[in-house]
Amino acid sequence: MRFSRMLSASVALPLAVSLAACGGGAPQTPAADGGADPHELDDATHEELVELATEEGEVTVYSFTSRIASVEEAFEAEYPGIDLIGHDISSSEQITRLRSESQASTPSADVAYISDAPVVITELVAGGILQNYVPPRVAETVPEEYRQPLLANRLSTKVLMYNEEAHPDGSPVGNLWQLTEEEWNGRVVMVDPAVRGDYLDLVAEIVRQSEAMAQAHLDHFGTEVVLDDGVENAGQQFVKDLYGNGLVLVDDTDNVNQAVGAAGQDDPPVGFTSYSDRRDNEEEGWALQASLGTAPSPGITFPAYIGMVRDSDSPAAARLVADFLMGDESETGGPAFDPFYVPGDYPVRTDMAAPGGAVSLDELGAWDISPEETAQIRDDVADFLLTL
Repeated sequence: MRFSRMLSASVALPLAVSLAACGGGAPQTPAADGGADPHELDDATHEELVELATEEGEVTVYSFTSRIASVEEAFEAEYPGIDLIGHDISSSEQITRLRSESQASTPSADVAYISDAPVVITELVAGGILQNYVPPRVAETVPEEYRQPLLANRLSTKVLMYNEEAHPDGSPVGNLWQLTEEEWNGRVVMVDPAVRGDYLDLVAEIVRQSEAMAQAHLDHFGTEVVLDDGVENAGQQFVKDLYGNGLVLVDDTDNVNQAVGAAGQDDPPVGFTSYSDRRDNEEEGWALQASLGTAPSPGITFPAYIGMVRDSDSPAAARLVADFLMGDESETGGPAFDPFYVPGDYPVRTDMAAPGGAVSLDELGAWDISPEETAQIRDDVADFLLTL
């Protein structure tokens, strides 16, 4: 088993570009779902895929989570004749690499396990760089919205978190606008949206939900929000005020988790991070907890996509990986899904039980991003951030 962790550089977030700029080699004809034409192996049986994948011998996966290391171990135990090579690469860097490799007609990966849905859909899928594959055995247990335009195996999050050791009675933040007040000056931490696309998606969603942000301002301050010059809506005003109140930007989620969650703090900061990172509380000495009940929302949920890389060297093994990442037939998904069956991650299969130790999606109250709508404003939001 080989596992390669590639540290992400602070690369510029890829912007939506024309179809011609995205694709490598001959132009692709989009299929009905917006991606490339179906692959000949999409209808192959599991047994046929195993035989062909064993001949291929290996499969390379780009993954936006380090949990790919655990997937490797479980996959190779299930398929000992196939070497899974996992690379831990942020979604932003994956997009850059996949686009460049496609342009050069030299794909290095077979599978992309990736978030950053607005760019993935409008650029990688629409450009034919990533193709969809839905294993037949799970087609009826995954809602349509998570089968197209790419298959998702779970919903991940970026939500406001606090230190429950320091605040045993619950979150100290009942309204997002509190974060713009002096009490929280220099005490809110977040990964820089210029480094990680999922955090740019978080900011974009706050802007997209401007009506809710305006109502939250009225509820908290008792007054209508007043927009500064050059600010178009309440969401932008919140972001500007948050940045102006000493928002601490870091380059890695673990830095947020440590700053917010480290035990023994009298007055810790709060920060936006993944709800599922609570799984590491005991091992890391953290006391992370989601800021439940924060108005109008503590953050976002977004799909973790599984994409087949067009013209890859191991298309059969790639489809086995997709099937594997969806979990086995048990309620918990078994060893295949074990790395993702944690509190704060939400399986999309309707026949799987939700992991214990976390609230339901309804109770969490996070906004479920609309990738297509977010894509329409994402570049404008990124430009707006450059002015702050």
